[in-house]
Amino acid sequence: MQERKQPAPRNRTIRLSPEEEARCLERCLPVTQIEGLPENQILHGDAFEALRRLPDECVDLLIVDPPYNLNKTFGQRVFRRMDAAEYAAFTRSWLETARHTLKKTASVYVCCDWMSSLVIGNLLGEYFTVRNRITWQREKGRGSLKNWKNAQEDIWFATVSGAYTFNVQAVMQRRRVIAPYRENGKPKDWVETADGRFRDTYPSNFWDDISIPYWSMPENTDHPAQKPEKLMAKLILASSNPGDLVLDPFGGVGTSAVVAKKLGRRFICVEREAEYCALAIRRLEMAETDPSIQGYSDGVFWERNTLVEQARRARRKK
Repeated sequence: MQERKQPAPRNRTIRLSPEEEARCLERCLPVTQIEGLPENQILHGDAFEALRRLPDECVDLLIVDPPYNLNKTFGQRVFRRMDAAEYAAFTRSWLETARHTLKKTASVYVCCDWMSSLVIGNLLGEYFTVRNRITWQREKGRGSLKNWKNAQEDIWFATVSGAYTFNVQAVMQRRRVIAPYRENGKPKDWVETADGRFRDTYPSNFWDDISIPYWSMPENTDHPAQKPEKLMAKLILASSNPGDLVLDPFGGVGTSAVVAKKLGRRFICVEREAEYCALAIRRLEMAETDPSIQGYSDGVFWERNTLVEQARRARRKK
């Protein structure tokens, strides 16, 4: 048997030994044992069964990152690409199964790629009020000789009713000022600091400030489609309040749960792969001592690499 290569010193990817995985998995709740409201739990098992067992109107924010309509291996299982009608039926199934859990004031976010977006956007409108479509420029993508590189994803934003939470001041973005306009000799709508000139801007539906997790980030795992904590933080801060309940039925390695915990929200996260459930538990344990979210500090979201550059400057000054 070939020995596993030792990771580079700066590689911070979270990996568990068989013993650690078994220990963490013991802390997960099997979906067959759900009774009442299993808040702040990683639920191990089928998403549809879990959704059916949850109480009515208990959820403030639903975040769904379903399998995209691609051939993809997740742990021990393979998701097979369907035709458009089959994928629409799959989407409608989880929409109808999840709907009873939502409060009248709840919001819904659904992640997808450009192909599944065509199906999901239309179906969401049948069940909820669609408010927007966010485009996330995730930067990385596999090149193609016969097509444009796919380097972005969609996130659909919908609400159950016209009464919903949107905390715009909680998701302001801090950008460098390129043209520092002054009025009466004083900065207008920007501030000057030792690290440069910055302006806090209102968030748009185009997100170019978030990298996918990679090997030197402490949140990184070997999950093939892991969402960044910074992305989840934007959704959770904008569309929930402290103490609200966040539900993620296709939880993966628990990013929504980890960020909900860091931001003072309750959570329910469902995942069928034992390996990913265990990683989610380990990440929740790590959040106990490190509540930071890369790219988010001082109550604002920073442009990509801005905080990295500030850290470099600070090291040079020492």
